[in-house]
Amino acid sequence: MKVEIFALCDAATESQGKLNLLGTFDQLVAGSVPVVHPACAVAIRLRFEVQEAVEHQIRLHMVDPDGQPFMKSMGAAIRPRFGSDVSSTAVNLILHLQRIKFDAFADYALRLEVDDREVASLPLRVASLS
Repeated sequence: MKVEIFALCDAATESQGKLNLLGTFDQLVAGSVPVVHPACAVAIRLRFEVQEAVEHQIRLHMVDPDGQPFMKSMGAAIRPRFGSDVSSTAVNLILHLQRIKFDAFADYALRLEVDDREVASLPLRVASLS
């Protein structure tokens, strides 16, 4: 399994197997904390080889600067589907996040796990406007 895309963005959609991303970012700026970010999305594209054609557990954790989860983890079970005569296939996932509360100006992270193994991480900085 390979992570082809793992991005935090303003919005994401999927159409006919295409993953569409709008406004990728890794920083939020606020005048004060706590601050609530109204909505965003996490876009994920995973590539599986034909020998990986079993169910896989996907989990997304958002962690604070101490590495502790600060909101409920999200997850899904996926089973890649393969057409005839292909050696790999991609699976697109979009997770919509709403009303994320950040208590401090700090460096947060999003961690992606597949089958209980961390496969990717994204930084997210919450910075002061001044």
